[in-house]
Amino acid sequence: MTYILLLLVSFVLTLVGVQGFIRYMKQREIGQITREEGPLWHEVKTGTPTMGGTIFVLVIAFMSVITTWLTGNLDPAVWILSLTFLLFGGIGFVDDFISVFQGRNEGLTAKQKFILQVVFSIFVSFVAFQGGIGYMVPFFGYQIQSGILVALFTFFWITGFSNAVNLTDGLDGLATGLSIIAFAAYGIIAYRQGQASLAMVCAVAVVCLLAFLMFNKKPAKIFMGDVGSLALGASLAVLSLLTGNPWSLLVIGLVFVVETASVILQVLSFKLTGKRIFKMSPIHHHFELSGWSETKVVSVFWLVGLVATALYLVWAW
Repeated sequence: MTYILLLLVSFVLTLVGVQGFIRYMKQREIGQITREEGPLWHEVKTGTPTMGGTIFVLVIAFMSVITTWLTGNLDPAVWILSLTFLLFGGIGFVDDFISVFQGRNEGLTAKQKFILQVVFSIFVSFVAFQGGIGYMVPFFGYQIQSGILVALFTFFWITGFSNAVNLTDGLDGLATGLSIIAFAAYGIIAYRQGQASLAMVCAVAVVCLLAFLMFNKKPAKIFMGDVGSLALGASLAVLSLLTGNPWSLLVIGLVFVVETASVILQVLSFKLTGKRIFKMSPIHHHFELSGWSETKVVSVFWLVGLVATALYLVWAW
């Protein structure tokens, strides 16, 4: 009963917090600056409040600690995940703050953001090992036990998926819905493994994101911004590591992977041949330019994410 009540508190805190944040941003006429490389019809979204991820990042980090503490499940894994949310959310917050309050469509430079992601990835990895949590990364059927190789993989994995969710966050509700599916999946995986603390953190994340989705679905009243997307991606990567099978995220986060791959392929193709594979990348914009409505793209991508996740859970049962 206590656990259910704490989840309800998490939901309400996010709901009330986002409502207040929207009012604050609107009163000061602070909103999203539409990126020039996006579809022209997205210009109508200019002025929509952004940085909404600030609310759910803080609530998830705080309530994860409170929930597991009050239920007797607080352990190093909870601190690591909460730290991940705060650190990567912090990178996104600075990036969004520069963009929004200086009226630019870009905040931190790609180099600055990458350096911060590298530093924080290494720090999170170090804290994980100091907290007594280690893992071996499967690679071509072998177990890598070298601390250096595991650290390098950790950096690559966390940085890669923080950027993957960030690239996916281009349509109303898209990244939020996919993140709900992914956190729910890892909650089930953690529960099966007997990792109650991780399952609880995932449940807190799911209810907070459900509350945020009420304002982020089309037509979005607020966007999560980099503060939300970077935190979600990094935390999902850490979850996949803490549950012992990072490769599971390639299936559970299939849409994130495809979105990222579409950008990489587009850039490589244009540089090597001068031609583009897609009408626009990330690939959700390709489907928009092909005549799909934003609602259809989001619905189909959610369905793909849900089916891929369900198949993985059935296979791994």
